[in-house]
Amino acid sequence: MRITALTACALLASSGAFAADAIVPYVPEPAPVVADTFSWNGGYVGLNAGYAWGKFKHNVETKRPEGKSPLPGTPESEIDYEILDAATYSSSPSGFIGGVQIGYNWQFDQFVFGLETDFQGGRLKDSVSGGVAPYTFNAETKIDWFGTARVRLGYVPTERLMIYATGGLAYAHVKSYMNYAGYESAVSKTKTGYTVGGGAEYAIDNHWSLKTEYLFTDLGKIDTLNAQRGYTKFSAETKANFHTVRVGLNYKF
Repeated sequence: MRITALTACALLASSGAFAADAIVPYVPEPAPVVADTFSWNGGYVGLNAGYAWGKFKHNVETKRPEGKSPLPGTPESEIDYEILDAATYSSSPSGFIGGVQIGYNWQFDQFVFGLETDFQGGRLKDSVSGGVAPYTFNAETKIDWFGTARVRLGYVPTERLMIYATGGLAYAHVKSYMNYAGYESAVSKTKTGYTVGGGAEYAIDNHWSLKTEYLFTDLGKIDTLNAQRGYTKFSAETKANFHTVRVGLNYKF
């Protein structure tokens, strides 16, 4: 009897343990965490501000035919001129700038190809004077807006940092007043040239990024004065180039 009772108690305890195991809730394993990777692919718009400085070179020249005056109708190529005056006067304009940019990037592994255009407002202005009578000279030249359309070639050393080289077309509105040897001229025109430079951009999050950039811009030469008295010719040209350093904030779509 004692053995039978002990056996019954053991069976009851065992069945209770199995019952307890049966009601333990199932807890699924957590899903693996997927890293939030960043890509430079896509379009963006932004604002920028900075500083520009440059060099405007004004080349002037006065020349007349050597010896006797040529006969009327003589081709220009057959006339030999002597230089009466030739000089270069330089001014150094500078000023703050600000503007907007828009662009699009394509990323290929650690390399980025992009297109960007920007438009800048500001004023680079300076004046210069010199010369000795009768070839005195004074000029004032300014750029009140400019823009670029560029290619960007970037490298991504870390996921959110891009360093890049850039270059392309530049255009600017140039105004120049000049007085040389008693002749005055005023020019206002949109001039095209080229720009090259580089920069770095850092993505703060998946939409916002900060950039810093340097550009050198060359607008070539501008004919600013052409005058003639008899067979004596007076001419002047302005060569304009400038540097730009700026910071910007972009929003990526």
